[in-house]
Amino acid sequence: MARTTPHDHPQTDDEPLYWRIATQLLGELREGTIPPGERLPGERRLAEHFDVSRETVRQALEVLRRDGLVNTDRRGSHATLPGLPVEDPVSLAFPVGARSADPGAVDRATVTWETPPPEHAAALGLAPHRPTLVHRYQSATSDGRAVRTAVTSFSAVALSEVAELGRYRDRADGAAAAQLRRAYDWMRKAGLTLHHRDSISPVADASSVRVTRRVHDQFARPLEITDLVVDAQQDTLVYEFTVPAAG
Repeated sequence: MARTTPHDHPQTDDEPLYWRIATQLLGELREGTIPPGERLPGERRLAEHFDVSRETVRQALEVLRRDGLVNTDRRGSHATLPGLPVEDPVSLAFPVGARSADPGAVDRATVTWETPPPEHAAALGLAPHRPTLVHRYQSATSDGRAVRTAVTSFSAVALSEVAELGRYRDRADGAAAAQLRRAYDWMRKAGLTLHHRDSISPVADASSVRVTRRVHDQFARPLEITDLVVDAQQDTLVYEFTVPAAG
């Protein structure tokens, strides 16, 4: 008799709690909240996230580990579920323009729950000192010379309407890796049309340019603001484009 797994066994109330947690965690992996290869939150954080004991989390991880969906090594547990295919040609990898073209580039991304920079708070309509989800990204070429950095603050609208982003609040400790490559796909899946406006200007006394990106939805509500700094020298320019909501 074939063994059932969280892949093909529907969730029911009479299933063991650890099995239900394994199924819920698998759902988050499939949604791309935790991309393949990235470290999962620790057992304590997962226990808080699902409101269960660490032993239940440990059993749930063992179910997924047995089925090859997570792998555990000295660095912790990692998602091994294959990445979802890009279904739409207008899909954008977040943060746009931050990744180096160098195939050997090394990148690092984290999220924190903190008070954003004042200019970000103003753009997002946040009250002074109100914390939000802040994403920091850095990409460095293999020789370590060309570095791109991006700091993104998300609005209350984005966090309340985009479930995948909202889940990051519980693990926004600034330590665990947090690649949000599919952030714009998640927004579109939530029915939001994305209107981007990028302002690009030289950085004083440096061979770099600063890109300030603001993204609004179809109701003119701010979703995020990003400050991206890249090595280059260009004249100031502004361009706009719109990505429709997922149909």
